[in-house]
Order: sequence, then structure tokens, then C-alpha cells
Amino acid sequence: MAAAPTAAERAAVDDLLGPPESGWEGGQRSRLDGHVAFGGFHAAQRRRHMLLPALHAVQGEIGWLSEGAINYICERLIVPPAEAYGVASFYALLATEERPARVAHVCDDIACRGRGGLRLLEDLGGRDDVRPSPCLGQCDRTPAVFFQNAGAADAVAVAAESEVVVASLGGSAPPERPVTVGAVGQPRLLRRVGVVDPTSLAAYRADGGYRALTRAIQLGGEPVLEEVKASGLRGRGGAAFPMGIKWEAVATASDPTRYVICNADESEPGTFKDRVLMEGDPFALVEAMTITGLTVGAAKGYLYIRAEYPTAHQRMSNAVDAAHAAGLLGADVAGSGRVFDIELRRGAGAYICGEETALMNSIEGYRGEPRNKPPFPTEAGLFAKPTVINNVETLVNVPDIVLEGGAAFAQIGTEQSTGPKLFCLSGAVGRPGTYEVPFGTTLGELIDLAGGVAGNGHLRAVLLGGAAGMFVGPDLLDLRLTFEDAREAGVTLGSGVVMLFDSATDFPDVVRRIAAFFRDESCGQCVPCRVGTVRQQELLARHQQGWGLDRHLLGEIAEVMVDASICGLGHTAASAIRSAEYLGLI
Repeated sequence: MAAAPTAAERAAVDDLLGPPESGWEGGQRSRLDGHVAFGGFHAAQRRRHMLLPALHAVQGEIGWLSEGAINYICERLIVPPAEAYGVASFYALLATEERPARVAHVCDDIACRGRGGLRLLEDLGGRDDVRPSPCLGQCDRTPAVFFQNAGAADAVAVAAESEVVVASLGGSAPPERPVTVGAVGQPRLLRRVGVVDPTSLAAYRADGGYRALTRAIQLGGEPVLEEVKASGLRGRGGAAFPMGIKWEAVATASDPTRYVICNADESEPGTFKDRVLMEGDPFALVEAMTITGLTVGAAKGYLYIRAEYPTAHQRMSNAVDAAHAAGLLGADVAGSGRVFDIELRRGAGAYICGEETALMNSIEGYRGEPRNKPPFPTEAGLFAKPTVINNVETLVNVPDIVLEGGAAFAQIGTEQSTGPKLFCLSGAVGRPGTYEVPFGTTLGELIDLAGGVAGNGHLRAVLLGGAAGMFVGPDLLDLRLTFEDAREAGVTLGSGVVMLFDSATDFPDVVRRIAAFFRDESCGQCVPCRVGTVRQQELLARHQQGWGLDRHLLGEIAEVMVDASICGLGHTAASAIRSAEYLGLI
């Protein structure tokens, strides 16, 4: 007989999904009877997208996902238990075995491990409520710890000591620490961060907020789209795809049902700029998503935030609620007669969900595995409908483009790389933080803006683009930070990571950690990535043990992953490692 849920587990699900339908028999109906009674298989598909929120609801209340809880979720949503378990076991932050009600995830990734993370894990060794974690997106304030708290709000501790972790596991709130931001000249994207109250819609409007939405409604969809195209704005998530082309494809789609997604699953090691924007200027993102929806004809938007960002989730949830209350979201946006709404979704610890189609599968209630393309999201994206998907930094440029015009925006930066750009400075740098510069600023100028080289003062390498990026040497400090200059130099700007390493760095350890990261984060769907990331990590482990490094085999593995992997994870899993080899770091 199938395991039954406890009363608390049942209540957690019912609080999210509403009370069971009349005549519900708690799983005693046959599966076929259930399908017939509650709307058939099409109705089941319409409910499937609530699977991940339901799993979150139970774990957030109980601390883990029991067999009975999963069974009850399956009955409510009409999802096969094997599929639900496959989803639950896919995510690192969902527990399918009983564990303590409070768990501390201590970052031991490349930014934190040499700056307190490994020491913190050693100090807390032996505790069953402490475990190592991949990057938590707090590389500017190392070492970082993420707390999952059953029955209470999750939390993050930064620049943490063992005493803080122990106290937080006992129920105390970790202390808050400010972020560091900087800019060349007057900032645009960061102008409200640390200046305007991020919890107040009134403060946002007093600082000029929602003027862009008013202007967009006055102009109408097609003129706004033309301004976006004229701006030359390219995506800031790594692919650098022209935003206007995406928008136009969805706006002109024959299917009237369309979606907007903001990809805030910022999981690239070394990246934290989107977190800073969501925590420090959440209403700007809500306004930008609303303008996007009205422009492309979408009535619904999804904001997908990584679970390790509890403060960002709370700030964004408050902003969405406040916009609703003010009539700026919903059935009549700002009195325009247009419909647009935003729903927040939390990830659950899966780097691969930063890939756009994996993210869509996650929202739909499936394992976060990438889809083959084509079709592309603009044709068949979320729920197989035309979908615009952009990340946080890309979208928050939209209000300024609407107010100032695309041509004015295009005057910032260079011809092929327009507008301002945010970079995440971490590692051996004087003032780790988020910095805004116009495209065309050199790497050396950016490092100087952030306080220069720290550590022992001798720069050995810079990691550009995060774990999926490349190491470069001090000889590239004159590199202009643009898409075109990076491409000519054979490197990538990626998501804006600039992580500095001094000459005392244990590079073999850093590279092994990068290899382990990709081994763990591969979704396993395709053989080249699933096997290649393991073999790559094994070769580096053998090298550590004194067997030497088979560079030829390492190169062959990288070539196969680039040529045959389904998505970008496999395409870039060897990039940093091969560049470290080229620079003689390993």
C-alpha cells in the first residue's frame, strides 16, 4: 500500500493548491478514475506546472520530501509518482531522505574556498546539518552560507564565521552586510542600489519609476519594439543575442498566447550582479517585465529565481504585490486596458536551469533538462508557446531605452556592444563588488576601479566569464571589454565574471574544483557531457596523484563535448581548464 502523507504534509500541499476537489478520496480512487473525475489528461497537464512549487511547499514546512508527501502531491496533480520522484531527485536542494530541519550549505567553490570556505567547513566538520555547496552567488562577500530552514524563512550569511553559522542553525538571523557597487561616471543600472528604499513603491516612483511604463503605453507596442531594435541591446547572460530580434519574433508570432520569462537563475560561479539588482532595485525589474509583456503581446510573465537568493525572492515578491495593489499589474495595467501579470518561481539548486529551455522544463514541472533546438523559444517556448526570455541585467535596460530612445542608448559603449555593462569583481581584488562601466572600458581600468590587485599584489591570472569562461594572463589587461574585442582575442565576457588570482594561488586545486563543478552539474541527458565531465575530472585527479596529465586525451574530450553536447554546459565545461593548461597554470 502506498505511503500516506502526514497531516502537516497534506496541509502544506493544500495551502498551496487549495482544498481537494469535492469527492476526493485521498488516493483511494484508481488512477484512471482520478483522471476522469478531475478533468482528464489535458487537465493533468495544466496542473503539472505546480509540481516544483508543491515540492517546495512541503520541504519548506517539513524539511524533506517523504514518500507519503510525494504520493499526495502526485494525487493532487495527477502526476505519475516515478516522474515526481525523478523531478525531486534532480535538484540538489530538495531532500528525498530525512534530514535536520535546518541545514547550512557552506560554499566551497572557487571564490570562497581560498577565502574562508574550506576553513569554515573544517571548523564545522562532523555536523550532519552542514554540507559543502557550489557557488551561492555571494562571491563579493566570501565565505557564504545558505540556510534552509523548515518552518521558517531561508537565509544567507556572508563573510561568515563558524559562530554565526552555529547561531543561525539554532534559529538566529545572520547579520546583514552591505554590498559594494561602483561605476565609471553616473551609474544607470545601479543608480538606485543602496540609495532608494527597495521595499517602497512610493520611493521608486519618486525617483522616476514607472514613467517608462506610462511612456510605453502611450507609444504602443510597435514603436517600443523599434526603439529596442535601434538600441542594439544584446543579451547580458553570455550569448549576446540581439534583444530586438527575440522580441520581434514573439510580437509577430501567429499564436496569440505568448509568455515572458526573466531568467534570474544566476548560478555561474563568480556571478552575482542580477542578485544585486533584484535586492537593490526590484521595482525596476517588475516595470521592465511589464513593458516587455505589453510590447510583445504577452499576458503572463514568469520570474525564475534561484533558491539560494532568499532576499532577492522576498524583495521581488514584495514588489510584485505592491505593483498589483497599485494597479500596475493585473487585468488593467496602469489603466491601459491591457493584461499582464507576473508569477515568481523558485529553482531548487540546479546550475543547468540557467539554460533557457531547461528553465522552461523546470517551470512546466519536468526535470530541468535542456531541449534540442530548433524549435527555438521564440517559436515554441514555455508550454510550447512563443516566449521571450532574458536575464535580469538585460531587462533592466528597457525603461531607459523607452524614455531616452534607442539611438541615445546606442551612443553608450561601442557600435557592436551598446549600453552599460555590469561586471562582478571578486577574488584577489581590492574592493569585490558589482561595477558598471560602458562597453569599451579595458580590463585593467575595470580592475583599478575595483581597488586594484589584492592578495600578494602579483596578478597571475583573471578568470573571465566564470567557470564556463577562460583564464587570461596579465598580458590582456589592455583588452577592451566588448563582445567584438573578446571574440577577436578568443575569450568570452560570459555573464560578466572578473575573478582575480594572485601568484600564490593553488591553481591545480582551482581547476579541479571547476572540473568537479561541471561533473556534478551536468544533467546527464547526453553522453558527451555526462561522460566527458567525469573523464575530465578523473584526468585531473590522476594528475594530482602524480601520474601526469594526458593533455592529448584532455583535448579530445573537450572537442567531443563541444561538438556533440546538447547545450552550453557541455560546450564550455572544458574552456577554463584548457585555458589554464595553455597558460601553464596546471
